[in-house]
Amino acid sequence: MQNLFARFVKDESGATAIEYGLIAAIIGVGIISANAATGMAVAPN
Repeated sequence: MQNLFARFVKDESGATAIEYGLIAAIIGVGIISANAATGMAVAPN
């Protein structure tokens, strides 16, 4: 049981995937925000 727990603590592949997911989400929010701001500035009224 201790061996299983030690391997789980040392395994960082899940943490890396979560970090990449968070980075992708932040980039997506930035793109959507920039698109919304640009779209409102360009839209004729």
